[in-house]
Formats: sequence, C-alpha cells, structure tokens
Amino acid sequence: MLTTLTTSYTDTRAADLAWALGREPLPALATLDLELAGAKLQMRLLGASHQVLLEEERGGCSETVACIPGSSTPLPLGVAKRVGDWEYEFAARVEFLPPGSFAGRAQELLALVSDHPQGLAGVFPGSPYAFTAMLAQRREGQVHWRTWHAYPQDGQLVATRTRVGVRVPAPAAETGQGPAPIAAETGQGPAPIATQTGQGPAPIAAR
Repeated sequence: MLTTLTTSYTDTRAADLAWALGREPLPALATLDLELAGAKLQMRLLGASHQVLLEEERGGCSETVACIPGSSTPLPLGVAKRVGDWEYEFAARVEFLPPGSFAGRAQELLALVSDHPQGLAGVFPGSPYAFTAMLAQRREGQVHWRTWHAYPQDGQLVATRTRVGVRVPAPAAETGQGPAPIAAETGQGPAPIATQTGQGPAPIAAR
C-alpha cells in the first residue's frame, strides 16, 4: 500500500533517528494491520519514521525507530536480546547514494513495497523520494520486517531489518547444547534476511 502522508517532512537526517523497544503506540499517519499465522502485526508510519506493534499468544513486542525527542538511544547497528519469551534481533545500515542512483533506488523500493500485500509506504510532501517504507512476513515461526527511511537531501537511505521469534529446542542432531536462539549472523556489517528458495512463499527481497 502506498500513501501520501499529510504532514511536513520532519526527519532531517539519518543521525537523528533513535531506536526503542516497548514504547506505547505513538500517533500514526498511516497503519496497516496484518494477520501472520496467528500473530497480529500493525505497521505504523509516524511523522518521524516508523513503529511496529506485534501481538501473539505468548506476548507482544513494540519497536520504534524515529526522531524521538529526548531519546538517548541512537540507532544501533545491531541488537540481539530477549523480550519476555521472544528472541529479538535488529540491524540497521545507512547507504550513501549520489542523486541519480538515489532516485532509481527510491523508485525501486517504492514499487516493491506498494505492490506487496504486506507492505506499507508513505511519501512525505515536498519530494517524491522522501519516504518511509515497511514490509513484513512470517517464516519458519518467526516474524520478519524490513524498513527503509529515505533522506534525499543528504543522499542517505537507512535500511533496517528485524526478526522476532520464540526460543525453541534445537533439532535432534544438535541436542546437548541447550535451546537454540535465533541464529546469530556473523561477518562484517548486518547481513540481509536469508533468501530461501523452493519452500513456501517468497521471502522479503534482500535490499
């Protein structure tokens, strides 16, 4: 779903974004409610970026990435923690693009999200490339979402990815090592959500 947001563009630069867990719902300019195999997910576009509210039988989780007045938690490159019965993983990166490349990337992302039944994108007045976009799905018992925050005046695109799931016992071949958390991703910089082929619905495209 693609919408034009009826507000001024309040995000000024990627460095102003902050991350928070557990915040109450903030005023939203647009929302999309999804049912993902028993999980209720609400994606919310804010005047200052995004919020995701997840509710399931075992509990809930709230993620906010926005310009939050008074927040002392800048946008982290990565987070892995327990939230009640949940295993929560978050990663973010900032891309720097020249004007021509930025326009093409923005158009590509907006087309991807606006045509997806589980996608929500909002364009801010003043520039067709000033937007926040979100895409979600459930796969292998985990809920995944990705977001993109575009800052055309600086040529910056902030991309985030989140995985939330319940800790489950390891497969039989891996017994003796305790419960297996959501797999840690190693290497340099945040890795995209792994693409799996030939099994069920197509995963969110890695961007």
